[in-house]
Amino acid sequence: MLQAAIELQKAAVKKLINLTTTQDEITFKSPTGSGKTYMMANMMNSILEQFEDVIFLVSTLSKGSLATQNYEKFMEYSAKGDFKSLRPYLISSEVAAEERLFVPIDYNVYILPRDLYKKGGKLMQGAMESFLHSIILPKCFSETMKRVFLIKDECHIATNNLDSLSDRYFTKTYNFSATPKLSRGQHPDVEITSAEAVSAKLIKNVEIIDDPNVAVGDVVTKFQEIREQYRNLLGVNPCLIIQISNKDKADEELQKIYNALNKENVLKWMLIVNNDKECDTNDDLKKLPINKWKDYAKENSSTIDVIIFKMVITEGWDIPRACMLYQIRDSKSKQLDEQVIGRVRRNPRLLDYAMLSEEAQKLAMTAWVWGIVTDDLKKSFGVKLWQDSDIITNEFMVTTTRIKTLSEKPFFDIHDFLSKLPVAIAPSSIFKLYRDFKKAELSVQEIGHDYADDFSRWLNFAENIESIATESTQYICDYTYSMEAADEASFAPSSHYADNGYYTNITDWVWKRNDGKEKFSFDSEAEWKWAEILKDLVKEDNNDGERVGKRLFVGKKNPNAGQPNLQGIEPDFINTAKQIYVWGKNYVPNSAIKFEYYLGTRRFSYPDFVMKDSYGRVHIFEVKSVNISSSMSGNFDNKIYKAKLEELKRAYKQASTLTGHIFYLPILRDDIWRIYQYVNGDEEILSRDSLLHYVKLNVV
Repeated sequence: MLQAAIELQKAAVKKLINLTTTQDEITFKSPTGSGKTYMMANMMNSILEQFEDVIFLVSTLSKGSLATQNYEKFMEYSAKGDFKSLRPYLISSEVAAEERLFVPIDYNVYILPRDLYKKGGKLMQGAMESFLHSIILPKCFSETMKRVFLIKDECHIATNNLDSLSDRYFTKTYNFSATPKLSRGQHPDVEITSAEAVSAKLIKNVEIIDDPNVAVGDVVTKFQEIREQYRNLLGVNPCLIIQISNKDKADEELQKIYNALNKENVLKWMLIVNNDKECDTNDDLKKLPINKWKDYAKENSSTIDVIIFKMVITEGWDIPRACMLYQIRDSKSKQLDEQVIGRVRRNPRLLDYAMLSEEAQKLAMTAWVWGIVTDDLKKSFGVKLWQDSDIITNEFMVTTTRIKTLSEKPFFDIHDFLSKLPVAIAPSSIFKLYRDFKKAELSVQEIGHDYADDFSRWLNFAENIESIATESTQYICDYTYSMEAADEASFAPSSHYADNGYYTNITDWVWKRNDGKEKFSFDSEAEWKWAEILKDLVKEDNNDGERVGKRLFVGKKNPNAGQPNLQGIEPDFINTAKQIYVWGKNYVPNSAIKFEYYLGTRRFSYPDFVMKDSYGRVHIFEVKSVNISSSMSGNFDNKIYKAKLEELKRAYKQASTLTGHIFYLPILRDDIWRIYQYVNGDEEILSRDSLLHYVKLNVV
């Protein structure tokens, strides 16, 4: 898993823990596939480490499958030592009708399936209150009273019977969901947005195919094309999910699907619905009990190509290999649509994503969807470069930078390095060594894998991993030696952005919206203000009487351009072509324009804007603000932010030497810009006016 994903999850957990001290009810919104169960376990473990008097009760929406899934995950995390304070217990209803439901009190995390607390469920017939009494009250005078913290997993599902016990028994309530119910007051206190999860490679980008007339056969054909790429590049057999209607139209829809599948006669399919008797498949899977079908279908190596369902797939069924969704049913629920679309957004190669080729990474991060456009996706706008995009990309090549790892350090030899370290007096446990090894940076782990060709070498490496990590950090942080120029990159031919407000109209930069509109949105007030500055700056005249910004002409040209007419005058093609200035927003989802730096781990800076001036110089802008907005006030860590700014300054200073580009960190405080500029390794601090003066000059 990429470090960015790990840090995004850790930051969310930290916010949840901090809010625990100040709020009795907390809502956490995180998209399906972003690791919600893992973050839940991390949060519980951290709190249990601090407070021995806390018990967690985790309620789930489904009749057992999600509860079992959560329980197995918690047990796995605990067994691996990730969250060793967790002692989970799955409350089960598998008892005879006349038996009393018994729940032991020796655990600190109880997972509760929904069927046990619905009206008439066994727990609600007195056993629930008896159980809560038994875990809250101390067993002897030396013990303290326990506190029960309730976690409502998939909180958008009503839990009225459980809610009726809240005032008496639950000290804290945590609402977890990808789609919390705002009408019930579940406004997110902590949120991982889809854009953040996509940027961290936790979930896929969604490619919406907005064609109301598309036939299921066309979808199947598209899937077969993608299937071969998935197998070859990712080593995963993907699947297409088709959602049909619940009632009257289902049979008619199924017949169309079967006709399309039978025409190809090569795809394996599975129909999975609530009624086991109606489930069907054309695979040997039919020999297995129905309750085993789901487990088989979610495996990356499963032979099932197409999964047809009604509503079942919304209930916590994780299928990372699912990459396409075709919705036939006319859904009336935005929340259900978001739940369903989440099933195709999981990254199938999340844990080893960094090892994939660029082509494989792009494939792993793309989901195709027909028939659903959620509110979240409606706010995403596609953009593309103007016609003759090759002209733009060739004109706009940017040299990127990368940081070399310790293994690339000249004259570094891991054998020699380890031989000079003292031998451990008392060997650490194998479990601790393994945890320390897995926590190390990927580049350090790779050195270990190359070095350790037997167990004794691995032990030696793991015992000294802290020293190796320190050596690695010292080398990487010295950008004079560790940073090097990397590939040349330009804007991708197409990209997209989320509508975050902060609008401005732009008609003459490198991008145009797919829908033809000229209103663009920016991520922050500071970014929007800087876009306005650049929009005006490129049109200023420089000292040679030319415009500051480099200009290109794209689009249709006069076919007679260059050929004199009867009067001997060459037609001017400019009037029939589009004039643009060579500058634009560096849209992150598809951006190859990035610069590596180090802040606790290796990271990439994706600058906000890139501009080419009339002298051929490339200007790169990473816009920042130290103004704390109302939306940032609950999660703005000033120390971390300042540390990032200082590290970016060091990285940009060296990058300006290696690439020849001019780097800027414009920082907005109140309404004043303080602009750090880096040219050939030198730093200057500019105002807005002095920036304009500099860009007008042909300074080498």
